[in-house]
Amino acid sequence: MGMSRKATPAGEIREPAQDTGKQPASVRMVLFALMIAMLLAMLDNMIVGTAMPTIVGELGGLEHLSWVVTAYTLATAASTPIWGKLGDMYGRKGVFLTSIVIFLIGSALSGMAQDMGQLIGFRAVQGLGAGGLMVGVMAIIGDLIPPRERGKYQGMMAGVMAVAMIGGPLVGGTITDHLGWRWSFYINLPLGAIALIMVTAVLHLPKKRSAARIDYAGAALLTIGITSLVLLTTWGGTEYEWLSKQIVGLGVLAVVALVGFVFVERKVSDPVIPLRIFRNANFSLVTVVGFLVGFVMFGSMTFLPLFQQTVQGASATNSGLLLLPMLLAMMVVSLIAGRVTTQSGRYKIFVTGGAGLITVGLVLLSLMGVGTTRLTSGLYMAVLGAGMGFLMQTTMLIAQNSVEMKDMGVGSSSATLFRTIGGSFGVAIMGALFTNQVKDTMIEKLGAAAGAKMTGGGAQMDPKTLPSLPAPVKDAYAHAVSSGTHQVFLWGAIISVIGFVAAWFLKEVPLRGGPSAKPGEADASVERPVVVEAV
Repeated sequence: MGMSRKATPAGEIREPAQDTGKQPASVRMVLFALMIAMLLAMLDNMIVGTAMPTIVGELGGLEHLSWVVTAYTLATAASTPIWGKLGDMYGRKGVFLTSIVIFLIGSALSGMAQDMGQLIGFRAVQGLGAGGLMVGVMAIIGDLIPPRERGKYQGMMAGVMAVAMIGGPLVGGTITDHLGWRWSFYINLPLGAIALIMVTAVLHLPKKRSAARIDYAGAALLTIGITSLVLLTTWGGTEYEWLSKQIVGLGVLAVVALVGFVFVERKVSDPVIPLRIFRNANFSLVTVVGFLVGFVMFGSMTFLPLFQQTVQGASATNSGLLLLPMLLAMMVVSLIAGRVTTQSGRYKIFVTGGAGLITVGLVLLSLMGVGTTRLTSGLYMAVLGAGMGFLMQTTMLIAQNSVEMKDMGVGSSSATLFRTIGGSFGVAIMGALFTNQVKDTMIEKLGAAAGAKMTGGGAQMDPKTLPSLPAPVKDAYAHAVSSGTHQVFLWGAIISVIGFVAAWFLKEVPLRGGPSAKPGEADASVERPVVVEAV
C-alpha cells in the first residue's frame, strides 16, 4: 500500500500510510479514548438534569430553571462551529484536548457557585468546552471510519450511551441525595483527568498548520444571531411582553446578524461554516431533523425529573431510575439501527420512523396528570426514547456522509450546532411555557397574592421542602407542575411534526466505504479525497 489510496467514484475507505501501522485493534483503542471523552459530556447532562430541581430550590427562583441549561447549551452552540474549524485548520488533537481542559475548569467553577448568577456564568464556561468536546469526538470518528463501516463500532458507542444514560441519572440522584448537588459538577474532574491521559496517550494525529485565517467576523455575527434568538425565546412573554421594545429589538438584531453572517460567509475565503455544505439537500434536511432531536431531548430531560419529583413524589435518585424506560429504549434502538445500517446501507426508514415515534411519544407524555402512574409514564417515555434512539447516531452519519472529507470538521460541527441550538430553543421555549403555566395555575388555585408569592423570584420550591408545606399548597403546586408539563410536551409534539415532514424528503444516498456503493450512485457533489490524516 502506498501513502494513500485513490478514491473511487462510489466512495472511499480512508487508509493511512503503511508505516503508521493502523490496525483494527488500534482503532478500537482510539475509539475507547474518545468514548471516555464523550462520556464526560453525556454524563454531565444526565447528572445535572436529575439534580436540577434541588439546585434551583437551594439557590432560589423557579424562573431560573431553564437558564442553568440554556447558558450551557448557548455557549456550546456559539463555540461549536469555531471548534470544528480550528480542528480542520490546526489538527484535531490539540484542539480537542484544549476543549476538555476548558470543560473541566467550568465544572470546577460551577461546583463552587454561590448564587444563581454565578452558576449560570460558570455553566457557560463549561458549555464552551463542551462545544469542542462533542464536535471533536464526532469529527475524529468521521476521519477514522467511513460511514458504512461505522456500525461495526456502534457497540462501543452504545455502551457509552448505556453508561451515561442509565448511570448518569442514578449517579446524579445519589450524589444529590447524599453528597449535595455541588458534587454533580465535581464528579467530572477525575473522569476528565482519565480522558486527558487516554487521549494524549493513544490518539496520534499529524500536526497541521494552516495558512488560512479564522473567520472572526462570521463567528461573531453567528454568535450574536444565535444569542439574540435564544434570548428572544427565553424572555418573550415572561420577562418582557412579545411586542416590547426589548423583544422586538432582539428580533431585529437576530435578523441583521444572521443576514450579515450569510453575506460574510459568501465573501471570505475560509468561512467558519462554508455555505456550500447546505447545497446538499440531505445535509440541509438532516440538520432540521437534528434540530428537533436536540429540542426534544434537552426539553424532556429538563422537565421529566421535575414532574417525577414534584407530582409523582420520587426522590432525586428514584427520578433518575424512573427515566430508565426512555434511556434503555434509546440505547437498544440506537444499537439495532446502527447494525442494520452497516449490513444493509439503509437508513431513511430509521429517520422517518424515529421522527414519527418522537411525535407520538410527546403526545402521550402530554397526557400525564397528577393521577398518572409511574408504569404509565414509563411506557410513554419508552416510546419517546425509541424515537430518539433511531435518530441519535443516524442523523450525524447522514450529515458526515453528505460533505467532502476536507469539510468533515465543519460538517460535524454544523450538524452538532443545529442539534445544540435545538436544545437551547427547546429549553428556552419549554421553560417559558412551563413557567407561565405554573404561575397561572398557582394563581388560579391559591389566589393572586399567594400564587404570585409561591412562584416569585425568591420562592424556593425545592422538592425536599414540599412535604413541609400546607396540603392546599402542595396540591396546587402538583397540579401546576402537571399542567406545565402538559403544555411543554403538547407544544413539543406540534413542533416535532416539522422533523417528521423533513425526514420524508431525505434521499437514500449510498454510504461511503460500503460494498454496495457503485460508480455513479453516490452524490456527485461529494468529492472523495485521498488521505487527509493518518493515525
